[in-house]
Amino acid sequence: MIKQMGVVLITLLLLMGCNDSSVRRNTELEEKLHSSIVMVSDNSTSAHYINTFTDFKWEKAYLIQPYTTQADIEKQLGVNFKDPSNIGLRDDIYLLIFVNESKAVQYAEIERLKTTFSLGDKEYLEPSNENDIIYIER
Repeated sequence: MIKQMGVVLITLLLLMGCNDSSVRRNTELEEKLHSSIVMVSDNSTSAHYINTFTDFKWEKAYLIQPYTTQADIEKQLGVNFKDPSNIGLRDDIYLLIFVNESKAVQYAEIERLKTTFSLGDKEYLEPSNENDIIYIER
């Protein structure tokens, strides 16, 4: 009986360790984007190359709009991602989630600061000079 309880306990501990804790919030990127936002003058749009703000490996980056549900985030990304920001109930931030090798690897919470963010007509960004532009409209 004690042996069985030990096996169950070890199994539970291993399962608890298998979560999205490897997804890191990138506060440096948040600060860089914040600086870019405040530089945008009112009633204008600016374009920023996200790859110039990153120093890690990524294949795709998705911009998640305010009020997006957990289910819609995972549908959009095509991978598991447990949203720590609770954006489904918020209108003060966007999320920028980076995916590499079919896993969410990093994310940034971007304060809206009376701005609108978009990827133009793209579904996601890719780390190249042509496909990694995020637009900031104030």
